[in-house]
Amino acid sequence: MMQSPVSVTVKPWGSSLRVKENTALSKLPLVAIIDDDESVRATTDSLVRSLGYIVFTFASAEEFLRSNRLNDLSCVIADVQMPGMSGVELQAHLLAQGNRLPFIFFTAFPDERIRAQALRAGAICYLTKPFDGDRLVQSLQDALNKQAGAGGLD
Repeated sequence: MMQSPVSVTVKPWGSSLRVKENTALSKLPLVAIIDDDESVRATTDSLVRSLGYIVFTFASAEEFLRSNRLNDLSCVIADVQMPGMSGVELQAHLLAQGNRLPFIFFTAFPDERIRAQALRAGAICYLTKPFDGDRLVQSLQDALNKQAGAGGLD
């Protein structure tokens, strides 16, 4: 398995994604991070948690699908290229089931055809590793705003 470099700038509470301290846990957005690279999962998890969100991490799309969190999630951040089901295949699988969760993709192996496919299917963005943490934060904000507008968040 090839290790993917990730470089993010973590700025805790540095964006408009700030969560009020008295917000009930059930109201906090739940974010899934799916990547077969443990270091990428840990780094991304740290960044998203620093914003005050609840995060669930998964080593594969299949592990994610076996979880009991699908209906609770507000956004999925997924690697494009993973063993087994790819991130884009996961997005298509969920769309076929009527689940329109916002997706943020990242990849160490950019491919314009795959990027176009993911964006056509509704992905918020397609980042190339190493990615800028601020770009991920902005994309997450866009995804959560989209989900809130669709009635997915209280």
